[in-house]
Amino acid sequence: MDHEHKQQILNRLKTIEGHIRGVQRMVEEDAYCIDLLNQTRAIQQALAKLDAVILANHLRSCVTTAIRSEDVGERERVLTELLQVFESTHR
Repeated sequence: MDHEHKQQILNRLKTIEGHIRGVQRMVEEDAYCIDLLNQTRAIQQALAKLDAVILANHLRSCVTTAIRSEDVGERERVLTELLQVFESTHR
C-alpha cells in the first residue's frame, strides 16, 4: 500500500471515529432516536466508502498481480478471498 493510499484510509477512519464519538455524546445527552439513526446511517455510509477505497486498491494491486501470475494456485487463492468477503456481507 503506497503512502497516499494509506493516508486516504487513515483520514477516512479518523472521520468515522469522529462520527462515532459524536453519536456517543448524543446518546449521553439523550438525543432524539431519529437523530441517532441518521448519524449511524452516516457512519455506515462512511464505512461503505472506506470499503470501496480498500477494495479498489486491492483490485489494482494484489488481485492484478495474482491474475497476471503464472501461479494458478495464487490466482485461485485471491479470487476465493474476494468471494469470501462478499459472501460474508450477504448473510
